[in-house]
Amino acid sequence: MTIFLVLLVVALLGVTFWQLSKIFQLSQGKNDNSQIANDNDNKNQGKIMLLFVIAMYAMIIYCFVAYRSYFLPETASEHGKDYDNLMLISVVLIMFVQVITQFLLHFFAFKYRGSKENKATYFADNNLLEAVWTGIPIVTLAGLIIYGLYTWTDIMDVNDEDDPLVVELYAYQFAWRARYAGADNELGKANVRFIEGVNTLGVDASDTYAMDDIVTTELHLPVNRKVVFKMRSQDVLHSAYMPFFRAQMNVVPGMITEFAYTPIKTTQEMRSSDFMIEKVETINGIRRNKNKDLLAKGEEALEPYEFDYYLLCNKICGASHYNMQMKIVVESEEDYNKWIAKQKTFKQVVAK
Repeated sequence: MTIFLVLLVVALLGVTFWQLSKIFQLSQGKNDNSQIANDNDNKNQGKIMLLFVIAMYAMIIYCFVAYRSYFLPETASEHGKDYDNLMLISVVLIMFVQVITQFLLHFFAFKYRGSKENKATYFADNNLLEAVWTGIPIVTLAGLIIYGLYTWTDIMDVNDEDDPLVVELYAYQFAWRARYAGADNELGKANVRFIEGVNTLGVDASDTYAMDDIVTTELHLPVNRKVVFKMRSQDVLHSAYMPFFRAQMNVVPGMITEFAYTPIKTTQEMRSSDFMIEKVETINGIRRNKNKDLLAKGEEALEPYEFDYYLLCNKICGASHYNMQMKIVVESEEDYNKWIAKQKTFKQVVAK
């Protein structure tokens, strides 16, 4: 990479000096007509523009087909279908406009290429044209924004009738912690000023609501139950990103942000889906090839890949940002209750 950057800098310096030499020649009054385009040059450039747009469309089609496995995976949350529909509509509109505008741009570059016989016609303005290309984007964007607001409101609409599970996601460089609200489903107060010893989340020990709170290093969620996440950051700006649940929210120091969703697929159900089976087989195939190289070097081989949900950080928050993640387990209500019953409450932890 260093060699490539050095070569790139050298090439750019060469271009710079070449351009400076051309400027110097012009300043000396030396006329060099060799750089003036003629009709043949314009014709060739027009053909190149047409070839370029054809190659660009071919590349777009190839990327959509060859890299479809990198598209958004199957959704695992209740609101995921609405999210995916909104994104699909946006992509279709963008591609529709892109295909038309890029084709016209390159086609006109060929059709109206420079020629000695042609004379350009100048229009000062065209009110109808300006109204059309201003009005259509306004209506389209307004529709997308209204649909997006409707979808967002529907996602964040939490009623007491939903009996939501309240969980705090606590971010710090470079890990996550989850704090469950306990039997009262009410999180106790917390502040970074209270961080001391085993109280790594700064939970207020004087708050009675905090006594049954449960702090864990792994996030377990019951399937088909609404979850309300309260998010805090200890140090810098982080972002809670859960791609399979179509969830992302900034975690901002000094304030509490929220997001809510309902998981609809357990971890085991997602592992059994056709998409994940194909994905896991592909990854394990790549790992098998890598293992041959590692074993040949006398190094330890990679373990087989098995799918799990993960909470990731989607903000570059420091040197180990890439490693800031927490495993998410979605399971039945019964399995979740068994797991949560084994966890120690904040009262039990601080009593030690």
